[in-house]
Amino acid sequence: MEISSKENTHFFSNNTILPVDQSSFKSESSASKEKQSCCGGIKIFLGALSFVYFAKALSGSYLKSTITQIERRFDIPSSLVGVIDGSFEIGNLLIIILVSYFGAKLHRPRIIGAGCLIMSAGTFLIAMPQFFMERYRYERFPSTINSTVSISPCLQDKSQTPLSALEKSQAKINAGCEKEAGSSMWIYVLLGNLLRGIGETPIQPLGITYIDDYAVEENAALYIGCVQTAAIIGPIFGFLLGSLCAKLYVDIGFVDLDSVTISPKDVQWVGAWWLGYLIAGVISILAGIPFWFLPKHLPKPGSRKDSSTSSEQSKFIIEENKDQRTSYQQQTKLAQMAKFLPSLKNLFGNPVFILYLCASIIQFNSLIGMVTYKPKYIEQQYGQTSSKTNFVIGLINIPAVAFGIFSGGLIMKKFRISVLGAAKLSLGSSFFGYLLLLSLFAMGCENSDVAGLTVSYHGTKPMTAYKQALFSECNSGCSCSKHDWDPICGEDGVTYASACLAGCRASNGTGKNTVFFNCSCVGSFESSQSSSAVVGPCQKGNECPKMFLYFLVISVITSYTLSVGGTPGYILLLR
Repeated sequence: MEISSKENTHFFSNNTILPVDQSSFKSESSASKEKQSCCGGIKIFLGALSFVYFAKALSGSYLKSTITQIERRFDIPSSLVGVIDGSFEIGNLLIIILVSYFGAKLHRPRIIGAGCLIMSAGTFLIAMPQFFMERYRYERFPSTINSTVSISPCLQDKSQTPLSALEKSQAKINAGCEKEAGSSMWIYVLLGNLLRGIGETPIQPLGITYIDDYAVEENAALYIGCVQTAAIIGPIFGFLLGSLCAKLYVDIGFVDLDSVTISPKDVQWVGAWWLGYLIAGVISILAGIPFWFLPKHLPKPGSRKDSSTSSEQSKFIIEENKDQRTSYQQQTKLAQMAKFLPSLKNLFGNPVFILYLCASIIQFNSLIGMVTYKPKYIEQQYGQTSSKTNFVIGLINIPAVAFGIFSGGLIMKKFRISVLGAAKLSLGSSFFGYLLLLSLFAMGCENSDVAGLTVSYHGTKPMTAYKQALFSECNSGCSCSKHDWDPICGEDGVTYASACLAGCRASNGTGKNTVFFNCSCVGSFESSQSSSAVVGPCQKGNECPKMFLYFLVISVITSYTLSVGGTPGYILLLR
């Protein structure tokens, strides 16, 4: 019996020692595998999310770059273009609260993937009117009806014009700035941008929280920084794409380009605005594909696990308890969703959050308007082409924003700024940034000399309303419309609203090579002899290129200053 008891003791000792060694070995190996799978999964999600941020930023910035092109193509006012641009935020606001709350309890990667598909559908819808509208027509008063008959822009001697050509020209005079029948198709652009806003909604709240949940705590800030960097790179390519498409004629691929008689410098030029939306839509589809194959949950890193869910304890949970736990979670999910309104009430009861929300509304109210109409402002104020404007914004302003965001994060880390310090830094950068913006009012060019608008036909400031001032003794014998804007530049350096209002009675050439002769209003206050004029407005004064350079320098400094407070403001929101 003693021998047998000793053997049993030895047997149990062996059996108790070996499993401990095996279990410890297994726990170490499983922990290392779990860590590898966690790191691999979160890095794949990080790469996919960065690409999505790049895609949505590219399409959004490309829309800003095509504002003037859409305005000319659909013949709509700037106020309506602002509504079209704001429809993105309207779509965002429709579902952002519901997506942010309920989306976190569902399959977040697939919701982001579905958002990408909706975003790409909206981007394609914006480009659709180009394939259903008539070809773009830009010559309002053509210089020749056929190869033998030449029409006088002044139309003084009506006997010189064939009846059909005269009736056609007179109908255009009476119609004035008549919109073409297909101009109402801007509604598709608005609906497409609205869809873009709906599809973009889940990307930021669900993507950032997914990273924050499953990334190692010390790496979370780095991962979010990578995503924000991709969001900054997107607008650079968006504006460069806008610059490239603005150089291409709107109906490229539909008409013979050799028959196009205007250049990108012409006021009637419309670039291939639709082409970039097709490219952006394809990129959005490609960006959404990886999210359909990512899991709903990733294994959390050990440093972020609860002691109650440690691997040592989870080993002893039997399958029955797992089933019970799963059923319990399903039962409580609806109860958690029912807490939506109380959670919203608690959030809006936070005074810091309310102040931050009000400050953000005021700030973005001004910044979005500035970014939307900045390309048009540069075109109109400094006489730059749409292509050059987009190129300058994409290559100069956007990198300054990226450098400012990076500098803000570097300042936060180096000086270990607290939450209160982050609020002060964000306030200071906004204050000095808006002071710099005020200085841009002094960087404008003087108004061009336009006969009947800024100067009279006698070289003095007009004292009457512009409708009456457009007509003078020199063009009194012409049948002109006061609504047309087909500017020409006279030899006297003054811009005239149209060749007819300049009193031109003869022309030579077609399109951009047209030269008008016997213009009774050109040089009428300098000499008694009539002069010639060419197509297009006169160039700005010699000081305008210098002022444009000053504008770019101040604009870059302003963009950097405002962006420095971006990272501290984001940290303030999270805390």
